[in-house]
Amino acid sequence: MMVSSERSLRLMVEKWLTPNSAMLVRVTKIRRSRSDHGRTVRIEASRAAGPIELFFFRHSDGTWCVFPPENERPSMSASWRAA
Repeated sequence: MMVSSERSLRLMVEKWLTPNSAMLVRVTKIRRSRSDHGRTVRIEASRAAGPIELFFFRHSDGTWCVFPPENERPSMSASWRAA
């Protein structure tokens, strides 16, 4: 299992954008969801080829990814008890 510090927002930005001293990287939008306490962050990077934007989503385990977390689905379980 991956430790959440290994998937911090800073590390994910560095992984996907590989910023250097000539590249300006900034947070352009932060969205918080009240229903599931999720967060979405839009990052913009200025490059010679033109700007690029990426969205990062915070998952329930504290990690940040470029894909949104799956919605929790209702589930049923049965627990067996010894008589």
